[in-house]
Amino acid sequence: MLLLWGPPLAGFFFGGCFGGEGLEVGVGELGVGELGSWGLGSWELGRLRRGVGAGGPFLYLGDMDSTKRFSDRVEDYVKYRPGYPDAVVSTLGVEPWMVVADIGSGTGISTEPFLRRGNTVYAVEPNADMRAKAEELLGGYAGFVSVGGKAEATGLADGSVDLIVAGQAFHWFDPVGTRAEWVRIARKGLGVGSGVGAGTRGGAGVRAGEGTRVGGGGGARAALIWNERLMVMPFEAEYEELILTYAGDYKTINHKNITGEQVGRFFAPEDYVLYQFENGQDLDFEGLKGRLLSSSYIPKEGARYEEMMRALVELFGRYAQGGMVRVRYDTKMYVGKIG
Repeated sequence: MLLLWGPPLAGFFFGGCFGGEGLEVGVGELGVGELGSWGLGSWELGRLRRGVGAGGPFLYLGDMDSTKRFSDRVEDYVKYRPGYPDAVVSTLGVEPWMVVADIGSGTGISTEPFLRRGNTVYAVEPNADMRAKAEELLGGYAGFVSVGGKAEATGLADGSVDLIVAGQAFHWFDPVGTRAEWVRIARKGLGVGSGVGAGTRGGAGVRAGEGTRVGGGGGARAALIWNERLMVMPFEAEYEELILTYAGDYKTINHKNITGEQVGRFFAPEDYVLYQFENGQDLDFEGLKGRLLSSSYIPKEGARYEEMMRALVELFGRYAQGGMVRVRYDTKMYVGKIG
């Protein structure tokens, strides 16, 4: 597990895409003409529009209703999306009495590990199809509470939650509205865990020892978690190239666009800690196909779909060993005080 320490930052959100709101940039700091240096193509630049946010003027990239994107991907999502390493939950130092809010909970991949520990978990999900699948799969847990809500308007009571998590979802959120809502629902005067272990606040590359947990101080914590697919090995790089070739808005909505600076702005004025864990999936061809189709930006029919499937068959054939390929991930978890 790799742990990095990040200082608090102040200012505008910029770069990447946060849900339907998109790219937010201080107009006074960066003009539209300069955005090309960020690697934005003409299609993305054409979607920019102006607005006013809590910090002043900004630019937005796109306004797609992200809450509906996965309605036709539910089954593939359940079967083929990766889970999270057990160390994610143990590192958070979660106790069974803690109340957890899983925001953007989807089909419950990030919800179930806390339910298994005996927690009450409010699974807050705006997409009715995803929420219904979570209810089907997790309804047998006594602590499972399904909530139709979103990051900026959860519907939860003031000061009702000890830990807020978002698994594979933060890039869809409006960060300003989300922070305000999470501060509202966070229980005050509570610390999660028993303190951060010695040496865990070092610079890049510092390794956290076994049993290291998050904690210290009062107030609830938030954990932003996602699996970031690696692109180091030849198969990984070529799989990424296939996605770039056939995905409509992959570059715009990819959670890899989220930087430590943006996370720092979300948690400011508090600090945050970044934990990193190894993760992976061993997939046969049907598994690789399902993993690909679980992404909302991938075509599911038509000529482009057929062409993409031929390319996927060819890619799998070249790299499969024993009928399987391995998709590796770096699981990132940003943790900070939110209450």
